[in-house]
Amino acid sequence: MVMKKLILMSLFAVAITARPATAGEKGMMHCFAFTPIETATQADWDAFYKETDALPKKIKTITMVWYGKLRGNGLGIYQVDAATSKKLIAGEKDVEGKVNRTVRKYGACFLFTGEAALAAYTKDPNHDAWVKAYEKVRVAGTTTYDILGQ
Repeated sequence: MVMKKLILMSLFAVAITARPATAGEKGMMHCFAFTPIETATQADWDAFYKETDALPKKIKTITMVWYGKLRGNGLGIYQVDAATSKKLIAGEKDVEGKVNRTVRKYGACFLFTGEAALAAYTKDPNHDAWVKAYEKVRVAGTTTYDILGQ
């Protein structure tokens, strides 16, 4: 009877403490999609993964990192020339112009403790080391967005 009560109390304690882990995060998720350099070596990718994995240990305002290939055919980004862009911004509907398509095939997300942590991160010397590894596996330019926890 005592053992049964102890087991039930333990399960109850686990259930209560596990519930907050399922709630939405309260920090800020900084995500970016990028186009890989086709000639990047396995050593370049290994260095990128190693530097990325080390970020939460080196920068305390980053609590988690996630990276990998984007599902499906990636994320298509369409860019138009300046004249076409000007017409679209002005509200024109049927516009012809030169269009360039770039495909982002990889992505990464960093969970920060909050919005201010992102600004501090970009000034941290550990960020510079990470960028050196990142630049060896990606074509310049990314598609970046931030998700604020609720």
